[in-house]
Amino acid sequence: MSKTTRIALFVVGGGIGLAVFAAAALLLFMDANVYKHRLEKAASDALGMEVRIDGQLWIGFFPGLLVTLEDVHLRNGDADVASAREARLEIALLPLIKKKVRIEKIALIHPRIFIERTRGGMLNVEKPEAAGGTLPPVNLAKVTVSDGTFLYSDEQSGEKYEAEDCSLDIQSLLFSGGKSPVLMKSLSFTADLACGKIRTKNLSASDLKIPARGKDGVFNLEPVTMTAFGAQGTGDFQADFTGAVPRYYVHSSLPQFPIEEFFKTLSPEKIAEGLMDFSANLSMEGKTVKEMKETADGEISLRGENLTLNGRDLDEELSRFESSQNFNLVDMGSFFLAGPVGLAVTKGYSFASIFQGPGGHSNIRTLISDWKVEHGVAQAQDVAMATNENRIALRGELDFVNQRFNDVTVALIDTKGCATALQKIHGSFQEPVVEKPNILKSLAGPALKLLEMGRDLFSEGECEVFYAGSVAPP
Repeated sequence: MSKTTRIALFVVGGGIGLAVFAAAALLLFMDANVYKHRLEKAASDALGMEVRIDGQLWIGFFPGLLVTLEDVHLRNGDADVASAREARLEIALLPLIKKKVRIEKIALIHPRIFIERTRGGMLNVEKPEAAGGTLPPVNLAKVTVSDGTFLYSDEQSGEKYEAEDCSLDIQSLLFSGGKSPVLMKSLSFTADLACGKIRTKNLSASDLKIPARGKDGVFNLEPVTMTAFGAQGTGDFQADFTGAVPRYYVHSSLPQFPIEEFFKTLSPEKIAEGLMDFSANLSMEGKTVKEMKETADGEISLRGENLTLNGRDLDEELSRFESSQNFNLVDMGSFFLAGPVGLAVTKGYSFASIFQGPGGHSNIRTLISDWKVEHGVAQAQDVAMATNENRIALRGELDFVNQRFNDVTVALIDTKGCATALQKIHGSFQEPVVEKPNILKSLAGPALKLLEMGRDLFSEGECEVFYAGSVAPP
């Protein structure tokens, strides 16, 4: 070994030794809690929020300086934002010799994060005076979260979300600093997120797993997996912040989910049985949820075969529809709107008669519900189903921007695709208006027999085709 090498090793070893000695002195002679208030103030100033340490502060050594904080709370004004049973900061030793603090790793144990949007539209983590402020650079080798809980509530929409039993592992978190509007363009990382349970007002899911990576303003989450409605769902998500307005792309699929699991969100009874396929491909842009809704474009599809409706014999009821007048065609929309889309539009209309049938069962041979989304409005493209003896179809729009039914019509269809009876629903999702059924053609006698006879709606043998999709007549 050369003399130069030995000198270099001695200098490095001596520096490390001095750092070790300094750390040992800290452990032996300093009460760490004396500095707790200083740390609270420094953290509060850096975050622009109140940081409070209600528990003990511990200092350890190995492999670097390890600061452990117990019972940490974060508040923004009067609003709680986050808390953690324990937070651990691993600080590099050598920079401390130059009086510089470099945090290399952060670990949060049992954190609870509360995000709330007020009626005025502001998040509880926002500070109006900090808009456009300069953020410090960040360079962290690792950030971990274990046994975490995330809560979100929106006072404007009434929506609430909760995720629990969450873990997060972030590697190589880099941010060059600068103005907050360009934060996403200068942020890079790789991460893995997992949550045991996710709950909303009407939906519960489990086993969520999200691998994520971000660089140069583009963030990809793929493949996202979760269990929902008793089936394994997959998807991918991209957020692009390279332009003046963020753009988002979503693809998701939930194949072969049991329809009975969906109907559990609407009724405890086992209303229907069978497997369905759901898929969605959407793009949107905007800086707010409202802007994203207004720009949403894409396709949504729901399909199934050989489904069973319990408690009702639809063919028998339709055969005496004209005389009884107690069958509600609009209730059949519950099948067309099953899955995630249905949860959004069934708030004010319960499809009650589907749940309270007189007995029997129905076989739904084919169901297709394909929608095209433009500017936040879903337009029915091919929406129909066939029982053993009848076809029922739907036309109209679902306006998710204004939360309204736009001239949605459900109709009983003959072999030519013409409506023999129809019913309309319009108005808001919360308080829809359901019109009385309108019979356009005599339905006396068995419906199947009438369809086979092929009578025309008009004496000239012509009619306005209501449905010309892919669901064939019985």
